[in-house]
This record gives sequence, C-alpha cells and structure tokens, in this order.
Amino acid sequence: MKILVAANLTPFIQGGADYHIHGLVRALRAAGHTADLLRLPFAFGPSTEVVRAMRHASELDLTRPNEIEIDRIISLQFPAWGVRHPDHVTWVMHQHRVVYDLYDEATADQDLSELKSTITAFDNATLGSKSLRFANSQRVAQRLQDFNGLSAKVLYHPPADAERFYCAPAERYLYLPSRLETLKRQSLVLEAAALMRSSLPIVFSGDGGQRANLKVQAEKLGVQDRVRFLGHVSEAEKRALYAHSLAVIFPARDEDYGYITLEAMLSSKPVVVCTDGGGPLEFVRHQANGWVEAADPQALAERFDWLDAHQAEVAALGRAARADIDAAALSWPVVVEQLLARST
Repeated sequence: MKILVAANLTPFIQGGADYHIHGLVRALRAAGHTADLLRLPFAFGPSTEVVRAMRHASELDLTRPNEIEIDRIISLQFPAWGVRHPDHVTWVMHQHRVVYDLYDEATADQDLSELKSTITAFDNATLGSKSLRFANSQRVAQRLQDFNGLSAKVLYHPPADAERFYCAPAERYLYLPSRLETLKRQSLVLEAAALMRSSLPIVFSGDGGQRANLKVQAEKLGVQDRVRFLGHVSEAEKRALYAHSLAVIFPARDEDYGYITLEAMLSSKPVVVCTDGGGPLEFVRHQANGWVEAADPQALAERFDWLDAHQAEVAALGRAARADIDAAALSWPVVVEQLLARST
C-alpha cells in the first residue's frame, strides 16, 4: 500500500512526538509498505496562525496528488487530521490541549474563547468523519470522549529503540529525563528535595524554557549541591543514566502517554508518578512496579527518602516493572496491523 502519514512540524521544538511520527513511518516501511511523511508547519500562536493552519489542512485534497494514488492517510496531530482523503484513519497523539483540558474559563480572554469554539467545531467535524479512530493512550481517548463525544480505540506503541534499554547496578541517584517545561513539574521535585531528610542526589536531563528558572529555584531552596542539570544528553547517555539510577521520577501533570515511564520499565527501574499524571498511570501500579503519589512536595520527599533507605526493595520493584512491560508486548507490527485494518 501507498500510505501517507500526516503530522505537524514546529521548527526547533522536538520531543516524544517526533519519535512517534518517525517510528510509525519506519514501521510501515518495515512491513513492506511505501510510506511517506507530510509535516504541516504549525505555530502555537497567535490564534490567527492556528486558524490559518486549520484552513490550510482542510483545503488539502490528497486523494490523488500529482496523479499518485494514495491508498490511505494516517494522521496523528491537530490540524493534520483535517486533510481530505476518502480513506483517512486518525491515531490521536493529543489534541490542541490549550482549548481543552488546559483551558481555564476564568482566565481565558475573548480571543482564546473564540479559538476554543473554532477548534472544537473543527475537531468534531474532521475527527467525527473518520471511520477508524485510535488514541495513543486511555487518557487521550478519555479526553476525546469528554470534550468531543467521540470514541477511539486505544493503541499503545513502544518507545524508540526499545530493545536497547538495559539495567546496570544501581548507583545512588534518582533520575528525571524530560523537557524542562512547566507541565513536566521539575519544580515540584525541587520543592520535595528541599524537604528530604536524606542526601539522595537527583539528576535531571533535557532542556527547555524553564531551565534558568529551575536553577534559580534550586539555589533559593538550598538544594543546588544535590541536584544536577545535565541539559541535552545523547540517547546512549540517557540509556546509561536510566540503567544506573536507583529509580526514575516522572511527576508530569496529565501526560498524554509518557515514554519516560516505558523507558524506565524497560531499564528495570521503578517509576514515581503522581496521581494526576495521566498516561503513565496506565502502566504504573502503586507499590507493585512503582509508586503513585500525590502531587505534593512532602509526599514526594517522604517517598524519595524511603527509596534511599530501601534500595533492595526498589530493585525488586524494578524487576517487576520490566516483567510488566514485557507482558504488555508493545509492538510496531501490531500497531501497523491495527492502523491498516479495514473500516467497518
């Protein structure tokens, strides 16, 4: 089959979405299909640019571009699911969250309120017209149901290079790999670090808009000697940091999916997540293969102290985490089979 994957491109902003997008294209090609990638330029603001992107997507008729027959389109992101094709399947990574679960009516101005109405109507029409809809997690599917009244089948996929993660003897540090952004809540971990009784170090990797603020916060809290900000690290370095950590922290708020959880489990490391963590809660079982704690500095501090004092038990939960992720059998061939199924 000739398959076109449709997604977005936000220049110089990279993250888990890029692994998802390119992973799908590689999997389609590995399965013997001719696959190509269409990435539509996208800017998060101003709202006029968002509306322009929606209009551009909806005006793209990809039924037979340049007289080339495309058998199926698989769209992944807003507003790419608006492109036109008679056989169009959507696998929703997430919606434009600023007008959905992150929308606050009390603080929204008229411009954002109008954008919310416009995007909701667009999603209702374009997503509602698809005969096959998938979501990359239960959390994403639930949002789609809550805000748009649309159902979607949950379709999990493995992180990039899943087979290359490994476990090594644990060293005495906790690890948090993530973009340094507000929703990832590294600031919450710093607050917890200031309340800890133990001197257990915490290592952060990744870059982002909050890096300078987090460093200032660490100094104000007096924990700068116990936390390390490594910035960007290579994939090999990241895997080694996972492998040698005592445990992994992932305190993000309402995450869509959360590769970090899966990568930690593949490294036989248990993960500390928060009760409002979203997608990671679909994999982490409290006190069975990790811990689910309140998004509260004191609760996290107590858990971090416990980890330092019970390292043998931590390792045992890490082994359970690896067994659980193996049992989940996340597989790109299964993803491809589902996405290319006949609609009913």
